[in-house]
Order: sequence, then structure tokens, then C-alpha cells
Amino acid sequence: MRAIDTNVLVRLLTQDDARQTEAALAFTANGAWVSHLVLVEAMWVLDARYELTRSKQATALSMLLQHHDLSIERPDIVERALAHFRESKGIGFSDCLILESARAAGHLPLGTFDRALSRLPGTSRVGGTQR
Repeated sequence: MRAIDTNVLVRLLTQDDARQTEAALAFTANGAWVSHLVLVEAMWVLDARYELTRSKQATALSMLLQHHDLSIERPDIVERALAHFRESKGIGFSDCLILESARAAGHLPLGTFDRALSRLPGTSRVGGTQR
């Protein structure tokens, strides 16, 4: 199966460039794999460049999980991370995905300086400077 990078995924989500969107759709028509790293980068782009709200970012991720032409890396982990992202203010999707990846690998607790993240089950707040 083919894989796609962040730029292709963002084109599929935003459809803000007709030529590139058409090319992205053609490339993924027979299926494409999307890594966790591409999802994280895409969420950063949707936030920073397109200024999408958390709710719209979550909706975009949810749509990707249901997309018939895209195969998401470990969708079970992404779904659990998405649930945390929807429920928790101030915690980025990348942190939620890191936590759920650690959980799936059996490596908990996840140590963090981040006060908000440390409130989630499976984390441990590390001493020192706190955010």
C-alpha cells in the first residue's frame, strides 16, 4: 500500500488548492497509509496555519478514521488519543497520542512536566519546572 505525507493529507482535508486536491485524491484512490507522525503534523498545520478550533480538528481526525481510502496507523490508538483530545482542554493531540502509544506499548506511566497532561490516567508528573 502507498503512504502519504502531511502535505497530501492536508490537501485532502482542506481542499484549498484544486490541482493539488485532485492529485491527492487520485493518488489515494486505491488506498493509502497514514502514519501517526503525519497525523500529528497535520493537526499542527490545521491549528497554526488554518486556525481550526479544537472541535473542528477533532472532527477532521474522526473523518480520517472513517475514510474508506485511508488506512490509519494503529487506529485504536488514534481513537483513544482523540477521545482525550476532545475531553481535555489545553492538551494537544500530539500529547494525547504519545500517552496512548505508551499505553499500547505497555510503558506507563508517561512522565511529563505538563500539568494538564499529568491529570490524565497513565501519566506521572515529573519534579522540576512545571507548565
